[in-house]
Amino acid sequence: MKKGNILYADPTLNIDLNFNRSVVLIAEKNKLGTVGFILNKKSPYSTLDLIPELNENFKIYVGGPVEKDNLYFIHNIPHLIPNSIKIKEKLHWGGNFETVIDLINKKKIDKSEIKFFLGYSGWNEGQLEEELKINSWIVSYELGLENIALKTSDLIWKNKLINLGGEYLIWSNSPENPQHN
Repeated sequence: MKKGNILYADPTLNIDLNFNRSVVLIAEKNKLGTVGFILNKKSPYSTLDLIPELNENFKIYVGGPVEKDNLYFIHNIPHLIPNSIKIKEKLHWGGNFETVIDLINKKKIDKSEIKFFLGYSGWNEGQLEEELKINSWIVSYELGLENIALKTSDLIWKNKLINLGGEYLIWSNSPENPQHN
């Protein structure tokens, strides 16, 4: 498991509402633990709701259950945003937020270059590895990571299961809440 990996929640992870059908980008991995962002769960908020000085409306996603009151972002423009942290060559997270606001208001950042999250997904050292041992996650090494991370469709989880085939096909069509079956 390393930075830039994508985790797809195993279909049997449906008892954890935070991660049910989630697709998580691993943004940081070190000896203290792992940080990631859920790519496919929209929050009810937009940037206009939370950042009054911003004059553009960007969707905000639920990044995870940790620090849900904080706003985070990933992007593919580190040359414009100082203090960005590299995930992979064409994908970074964080950076100077005042610069982000200024660039968006000047229309120098568009929606294909940045994605916002409330909260993040976090695991203490060894915790994610334990979850991987019990097959809670399907680890993927995606080509074109920046496109997947920044332009994720609501159907990314379902489409991954269809691509995996086999036993995953039946899960791809199951209802999100098994009681609705």
